[in-house]
Amino acid sequence: MTIGSSGSNETPLARQLARASLAVDLNRFDERVIAKAKICLLDFLSCAFEARHHPWSRQAIGIARHNENGATIIGTSKLATPGDAAFANATLGHGLVREDMHAASICHHGVVIWPTLLALSERTPLSGATLLAAAIVGYEAGAQIGRALFNADLARLYRPTGLVAPLGAALAASRALGLTEDAATSAVSIAANTSSGLNEWPHAGGSEMYFHPGFAARNAIAAIELAEAGAYASETILEGEAGMFAAYRRQGAPAGIRLFAGSEPEIMAVYNKPAPACNFAQTAAQAALRAARELENLEEIEAVSILVPEAAARYPGCDSQGPYRNPLQAKMSIPFSVAAVLARGAIEEDSYAEINDPKILRLVERTDLQCDSSFTAAFPAQQGAEVSIGLRNGKAIRQRLDNVIAATPQEIRTRFRQAATDAIGGNRARGLEELVDGCERLPDSGVIAKQCRLEPAERLLRPAS
Repeated sequence: MTIGSSGSNETPLARQLARASLAVDLNRFDERVIAKAKICLLDFLSCAFEARHHPWSRQAIGIARHNENGATIIGTSKLATPGDAAFANATLGHGLVREDMHAASICHHGVVIWPTLLALSERTPLSGATLLAAAIVGYEAGAQIGRALFNADLARLYRPTGLVAPLGAALAASRALGLTEDAATSAVSIAANTSSGLNEWPHAGGSEMYFHPGFAARNAIAAIELAEAGAYASETILEGEAGMFAAYRRQGAPAGIRLFAGSEPEIMAVYNKPAPACNFAQTAAQAALRAARELENLEEIEAVSILVPEAAARYPGCDSQGPYRNPLQAKMSIPFSVAAVLARGAIEEDSYAEINDPKILRLVERTDLQCDSSFTAAFPAQQGAEVSIGLRNGKAIRQRLDNVIAATPQEIRTRFRQAATDAIGGNRARGLEELVDGCERLPDSGVIAKQCRLEPAERLLRPAS
């Protein structure tokens, strides 16, 4: 399947993307693609439920404006305006740093797309098939724009999720709501004007990273609502002389950004994280776990060498050896993740609650993080890492992985069931999973968001009289 940029070469990129997005139908995708969208939705909900009590989650929930007829904030009884609900839910979904990842665009698309679409599904009835098709569009558009825009230098300064995810979410919402081509063009152009998110937080120990997807989702909804109201925006917002590529990349935009031109949709290149940590720490942590299984005595470790792609070593915070002011800095640090896995023999959220654990910090001091040319050449198609442990007896333990091992659908379902059950109870959790699994058959996908509320499921799912 190829949905390209139709029209002449003079057609602005924003209009090309809008036209292609509006043309997408769920029937064009095979079962694997539809199943991937569903598992990404379950994974997003899992993260949101599990992170609902974290400080940043409570802060985002707390500032949401109550609206009796509004949208659901996941795992709470609070209803809010669509924009505020999307902001809160995106923050919750990002709260574990375990959201899904598209490596080539260095972006977390799902944590913006799903909050946007779920909030709009409670405002405007959307079939489940429409919801899924729109989500796949959002992943595709955001990934393609991100691939074209980002390099390692730009990613050191700007958060990719903050820059490109508003555009993908705006196009997803345009497809979901069936906007006109003119309105969808304006929506993505307005969204591009909201792109932001700076990467100072890893250096200073700030928590604003958690809110980047929230801003992106709320801005996507604002862009949609403005476009619906008739607002008109610059069609050349991507390629213009003061457009997105000129402003951020300091060079012209590509001649065309084509959707679904590859062998598979970009959502199939998205992986679901096994560890609640930075994307670039995932493979190294997995290699460390394999090494830990060969380790007999933690005290025998003299040195730990870590090899990663250049993009991983250069991303802000990934090379940090402390001091760590908060768990987020530890989650960004490849040395900390590796040390925590070696010290605890597991990849788990609790590891990042112990940022002052002397066993972990002793190992962090002994780590050496370096770029590997073969990993760099293979990135982003593959994201490899190697961990070598030097022991006091002169022996070494070495584990190398050519690519990250993504969480499996069964692992995602297991952690979803646990998190959802803890938040809304077992019956509600099972009902929610069934709704997602049968999403393409739902006449109104708004029931998915409603099932996430702290209210009786029977009343929520009962047809209106």
